Amino acid sequence: SLLRVGKVAAAEGPSTEDADTDEDSGTATAHNREKHRLLSLDRPFWTDLGVTTAQHQLIPAMSRKWRQINKFTEVFASAMAASPLAGAPRDRPIGVFDFGCGKGYLTFAMHDWLRAQGRVPQVTGVELREELVALCNDAAARHGLDGLRFDAGDVRHYTPVGLDVMVALHACDIATDHAIDFGLRAGASIIMCSPCCHQQVRPQMKTPPLLRPMLQHGVHLGQEAEMVTDSLRALLLDAAGYDTQVFEFVSLEHTNKNKMILAVRRTETPDGHADTVRAQIQAIKAFYGIREQCLETLIAARA
Repeated sequence: SLLRVGKVAAAEGPSTEDADTDEDSGTATAHNREKHRLLSLDRPFWTDLGVTTAQHQLIPAMSRKWRQINKFTEVFASAMAASPLAGAPRDRPIGVFDFGCGKGYLTFAMHDWLRAQGRVPQVTGVELREELVALCNDAAARHGLDGLRFDAGDVRHYTPVGLDVMVALHACDIATDHAIDFGLRAGASIIMCSPCCHQQVRPQMKTPPLLRPMLQHGVHLGQEAEMVTDSLRALLLDAAGYDTQVFEFVSLEHTNKNKMILAVRRTETPDGHADTVRAQIQAIKAFYGIREQCLETLIAARA
């Protein structure tokens, strides 16, 4: 279930490269270690990306990163199983766009996992830094990874074509809203975001009298602004026809921004549900005196 996706991601659990603990005896077993691993270190592209040695051994400094990559893949796999894509024909291409993909760890991981499931991946990593785009494209070409490519670009200037899964981790401020809107315009089955830098809503927020003693502290006001911003995003996705949850996720960078918004498109939505959710959005905005939220504005512009 979609609820299970959040539970899997929220618990960091043991590192997949370390020995796992047997539930009965407390001893390490190869069986458990294999059971939890969705990705293989034997793939040669991990060497190109600096994750493994030429002998396919995990580089010690990358052990935390490897765990994070595997945790993300668990969430991705669970979301796929809960989405309309689960019942799609096996030979139907699965279009994935990973915005702000950086060095491509997750982009390669999603492509590899889809191929291992017998699916046909069409995975695109989008990154502003051209040197990283070149590095990733070279690795993909060197190992004959059909259906994997990297483009230099920005989510705001992309036209959605053949998109089923939209991923945007650590998109700053309203870049997250543009990424979500990109997924909505494309009719994505899965939208995965890890927001960063919640700057738009905070200056607009008027502190309700009851909350003033609590929000007089800047750190609390910042946390409240983040919660309000991401709650509005989740509600807007709900109103747009997606089962949505917000949960803590293993951070993929050296940052405390470890929240994920995960939305999986519903096959059907009850009558009146969207109107009820939109009313909740307006009530929250009125409570805090919020005039504008970027994602809501983007959606309204297409109405």
